[in-house]
Amino acid sequence: MTSGPQDPQQGGQPPYGQQPGYGQQPYEQQQQPYGQQQPPYGQQPGYGQEQPGYGQQPAPYGQQGYSAYPAAPGFGQQPGGPSTPTPRPSTVTYGVGAFLLYSLLGLLSSIITFASLDTYINDAAAQAGVTAESVRSVVIVTAVIGLLFLAAYLVVLWFAWQGRNWARIVLWVLGGLSLLFGLLGMGSSTGVLALLGVLQLLLLVAGIVLLALKPSSEWYRGEGQRRQAHSG
Repeated sequence: MTSGPQDPQQGGQPPYGQQPGYGQQPYEQQQQPYGQQQPPYGQQPGYGQEQPGYGQQPAPYGQQGYSAYPAAPGFGQQPGGPSTPTPRPSTVTYGVGAFLLYSLLGLLSSIITFASLDTYINDAAAQAGVTAESVRSVVIVTAVIGLLFLAAYLVVLWFAWQGRNWARIVLWVLGGLSLLFGLLGMGSSTGVLALLGVLQLLLLVAGIVLLALKPSSEWYRGEGQRRQAHSG
């Protein structure tokens, strides 16, 4: 005698959609609720850990897992040190300023000399036994050379101000020669010119010493390395 259809709830197979899934969990329990999202990259749970539901808010920007890893050394920095010049030490400022004042005092001495040029030419011509026109020609040529020398001197000062070590060396050489000739010719001037000459010598000594001090040397060395790193 044949039996009737079996009740699905009594020993038979459960209806479609209620069959237990793999791992002994019902199919609905394996389904995640609609609307949930995957956690941000870098915050996914490891193997064997429970995954967060889809309803959770993602981590704010900057707190995600991949940003927790340390950046590579020097990331976001310019190679070879800073790209802008480092602060100039006071020894360089005052040293270059002393050379600049020396140049300006030399220009002032020349102006004072040219104010009484005729007297100077007549005295020089009488002592040398030549005509005044010959002395005047020599004085004019000397004045033009002096102006060109002053312009070149100011250019060297500019490069020394910008941290060029070769310009500092040129200032040392020119300053040493000017100091030597100034000491030899101290007795040839009188009055205001003699006073200006003494002030020039003092400024030369101050400029040479200030640019030779340790803070100045370290700054020029650092500026040279910075330019070399960024030019390569």
